[in-house]
Amino acid sequence: MSGIYIHIPFCKKACHYCDFHFSTSLKYADEMVETICKEIKMKKDRISGQVGSIYFGGGTPSILSQSSLQKIFDAINSTFSVDANAEITIETNPDDLTAQKLKELKQMPVNRFSVGVQSFFNEDLIWMNRAHNADEAENCIKRSQDAGFENLTLDLIYGYPLLTDAKWLSNINKAIELEVPHISAYALTVEPRTALAHAIKTKKQSPVSDSQSAGQFVILMDKLLEEGFEHYEISNFAKPNFYAVHNTNYWKGVNYIGIGPSAHGFDGQNRYMNPADNSLYMKQLERNKLPELVEELSLNDQFNEYIMTSLRTMWGTDLEKIKSDFGKDFYEETKHNLRSFEDKDWLILDGEKIKLSQNGKLFADHIASELFIVA
Repeated sequence: MSGIYIHIPFCKKACHYCDFHFSTSLKYADEMVETICKEIKMKKDRISGQVGSIYFGGGTPSILSQSSLQKIFDAINSTFSVDANAEITIETNPDDLTAQKLKELKQMPVNRFSVGVQSFFNEDLIWMNRAHNADEAENCIKRSQDAGFENLTLDLIYGYPLLTDAKWLSNINKAIELEVPHISAYALTVEPRTALAHAIKTKKQSPVSDSQSAGQFVILMDKLLEEGFEHYEISNFAKPNFYAVHNTNYWKGVNYIGIGPSAHGFDGQNRYMNPADNSLYMKQLERNKLPELVEELSLNDQFNEYIMTSLRTMWGTDLEKIKSDFGKDFYEETKHNLRSFEDKDWLILDGEKIKLSQNGKLFADHIASELFIVA
């Protein structure tokens, strides 16, 4: 079933490492919600069957009022057929998950939270310029569980200068102790035009260490596998049957539509991208024009995307699928390119499936690029 991604471009604060599209001003929040609802209705024909997942990302979707979120749900339900068991996720910050906010969310069809904890150490949260503190990070999880929200994923970041291996292991252990069934963990990357990039450029901050990130990734894998989590995608770990449906569909190439400024959509052959500009986004929709750029993916592009996304998962890359979907030439070229990894403990060939070994997960992007076919 198809998915819907909705980008809510508002945050309380700008995290020093973040380059996602957002604004810290809520001045035009009401107008943005109305525009998002309009885009939903204008894309009615993009989904013919049922919707199996809805994901509110951002930005910080939990910053919106109950009435604003309900308007978006009303627009979705009046436009599309949503499966009764659809996964409906909202990204939240710990400081937003008050008792009142949880009461409001309980009245809506939201059934999964993605909580941006990042760390359980105050000094780290201050360094990141997060809006919450360590107590809120822990208490919001317990409060959510007490309110009946058990399908939670918790985001953590590793590889930043303040994070010793001991602190990292403490963060992982705290997440385990809180009994969340899904953990997403990301290595800190230095993105251009962020406060972190500027601080490193001006030598006010030491550079990020690749060796530190790699070591902490190994700590993460070893600990969570020991605790019964499945490493089902490079950055994602889940207890059995708690995989993120929406994100898993991205990696499996399922169609989805993107709603909101900077949102992307995919129909199996083309990728659609909305501008990362709130004013331009709203103005174009005000003129009844979808504000999207269309990227037509060539067969090579589609193949390379399949390699990149499938190889990151525990299900791996299917050589038989390559032969049936892309043809014998792509199949033979892939088999040929695999030879360069024969002497390295990076890939596992399981029948006609290519999977990353534990060591290979440290080099996932490099391995995928070596398997790409360039025109």
